[in-house]
Amino acid sequence: MQFRSASFQTLAIVLLAVPSVFADMHYAATCIGVRQGGTYEILANATECACTAYLNRNTGDKQYDTCPDCTFDGMQCNSADWHIGGDEWNYYCEDKCGARGSVAN
Repeated sequence: MQFRSASFQTLAIVLLAVPSVFADMHYAATCIGVRQGGTYEILANATECACTAYLNRNTGDKQYDTCPDCTFDGMQCNSADWHIGGDEWNYYCEDKCGARGSVAN
C-alpha cells in the first residue's frame, strides 16, 4: 500500500506541473483597441502586423520563440501547433503594432 500512495503522490505532482508548461500558449490571437467590459474592437491591421512579426520571430528554442505556422486569416493570427505565447503576442500588439491590448483563446 505504501508504494501506491507514493506513486499517486508523484503522479499528482507531475499532473499539477503540466498545465504550467502550456498555460499561456495559444492557437489563435488578435490585437484589440479599447476594451469596455466584455467587448472590444478587433484591430485587423495591428493583428496582421503582429502575426507577421511573430512569424519572423526566432529568439530561442522554446515553443513560443518561433511561430513557423503563424498565419493571418483576415481577423486573427492562427498557429495550429500552439506557438503563440501570450506575453510575446501582447508585446507585438502593443509595442510594435499600435494596439491597446490583445486577446487569445
